[in-house]
Amino acid sequence: MTLPSSDGKERERLRELAEGRAAWHHWGPYVSERGWGTVREDYSDDGDAWRYFTHDHARSRAYRWNEDGLAGISDDEQYLCLSLALWNGRDAILKERIFGLAGPEGNHGEDAKEYWWYLDATPTHSWLRWRYVYPQATFPYLRLVDENARRTRQDPEFELADTGVFDAGYWEITAEYAKADPEDVLLRLTVRNAGRDHATLDLMPQLTFRNTWSWGEDPRRPQIKPAPQGLLAEHLVLGRRVLTLPGTPELIFCDNESNAERLFGTANPDIFPKDSINDYIVRGATVNPNKVGTRVAARYQLTLPSGGSTELRLRLAPDRRDLGDEFTEVMTARQQEADEFHASLVPEGVSPDRALIARSALAGVIWSKQYYHYNVGRWLDGDPAEPPPPAGRLGGRNAGWRHFDAADVLIMPDKWEYPWYAAWDLAFHCIPMAHVDPEFAKNQLVLLLREWYMHPSGQLPAHEWQFSDVNPPMHAWAALRVWEIDGRRDRRFLARVFHKLLLNFTWWVNRKDALGSNVFEGGFLGMDNIAPFDRSAVQPASGLLEQSDGTAWMALYCLTLLELSLTL
Repeated sequence: MTLPSSDGKERERLRELAEGRAAWHHWGPYVSERGWGTVREDYSDDGDAWRYFTHDHARSRAYRWNEDGLAGISDDEQYLCLSLALWNGRDAILKERIFGLAGPEGNHGEDAKEYWWYLDATPTHSWLRWRYVYPQATFPYLRLVDENARRTRQDPEFELADTGVFDAGYWEITAEYAKADPEDVLLRLTVRNAGRDHATLDLMPQLTFRNTWSWGEDPRRPQIKPAPQGLLAEHLVLGRRVLTLPGTPELIFCDNESNAERLFGTANPDIFPKDSINDYIVRGATVNPNKVGTRVAARYQLTLPSGGSTELRLRLAPDRRDLGDEFTEVMTARQQEADEFHASLVPEGVSPDRALIARSALAGVIWSKQYYHYNVGRWLDGDPAEPPPPAGRLGGRNAGWRHFDAADVLIMPDKWEYPWYAAWDLAFHCIPMAHVDPEFAKNQLVLLLREWYMHPSGQLPAHEWQFSDVNPPMHAWAALRVWEIDGRRDRRFLARVFHKLLLNFTWWVNRKDALGSNVFEGGFLGMDNIAPFDRSAVQPASGLLEQSDGTAWMALYCLTLLELSLTL
């Protein structure tokens, strides 16, 4: 299938982007819904990432590598993030990120315990829609943990809806983003009371600068402070950004720094740490009285009748912008252009329901982009301003990948359960992405073959939990499919990936066919490693584990490389 040739505003933006005339990808939905429990934030000796950095720590500990949040957007280097925080007046903590069970806690492994949806998106992020439902009763954090711990693998999972917490009603929060231009992002928040009675919600848009100053590399701090009708954020690289706000919300300032006293029992320096906003809202603790910081919340207390709704308008741009008629015009135009764009993708005769399913699925792929930051050499050695990591880490996970240095926007399998890329998942994700943004899909496939990802041996880094795992070699197949979807025109792209894939193919032949018999070993080669035992681990018996699926994947790899070479 080739992209339809019909014109439209979104396709014009894609052309501007591809030709370098406008940076429509500068701002996007690049904020993860979980930054805790990841390998790159794990500085433990035993590599137990889930227990080293827990959900309970997330509100109090500054992330080293990238941020998380609800309905979040950021620039493509994630210097500045805009996201949401919520409070129903009952919870012991603010709702600032998606909650779920760590891998050891879930009876079926890691598992998000919330309900949110990616409803709509365009590939330039000129239009985005997201929705979340938040209980009006106390969120049952402990009950979800305890009940799932009680259940066995043979039992079903205990979900949020099973707790009955929604019986008392819930808040429906919808976030819609639209771009007036590449640097002017509008946000419309719609809040609906889906409960039986009047209820009050604290809705808090948050601006956060990712912490780049605490690690001993560059101590210069950006700053957020009040401005007429909003907030002014100033950054050495990003420049000046103004978040225009409606009304007169309470502005609550702190620093994106760890709360050492809560986490480690040591005194905090002269700062108001990351969790100060949470502690101020929930129990009246102190925040920065000077109204300046690197993290700020604009607090709106909304009281609505049963079935009632209200709307808030915000705008992030280099200077203060209109929230009135111009705002309405931009939002209306971008939604209509999104309708036009997605309609152009649907073949004739497809029912409205099926078209909506396709549109929602593509929205999921676009919303699953994430800024991924991980310098393995620095991670192994530790930061100059931090204590050195335990010695055991130098010979542990990813120790042979010191060259790996990612600071890129990547398509993730999922921004909660898998907030890190996986090489073969990414290859599959590029197929649907090619239908809406072929240049981005091609760039993703090229990126994983670049020298800051690919090992000097030719191996592709599998996934964050263990780069040395062996994933099915899908890159060549994905490149050919993306090239076909893009109209079979970009031979330069095929040549770029082909030469690097020859290195990767050689790695397979040299390293994963020990007997030279064209029967391959490997490990993590089935559908998510489903097997009676872990094929990636060292086996208790001597000998080789020759795999039918590994050999089949290599047969596909051979055929695809042959087709690529004949095409070129």
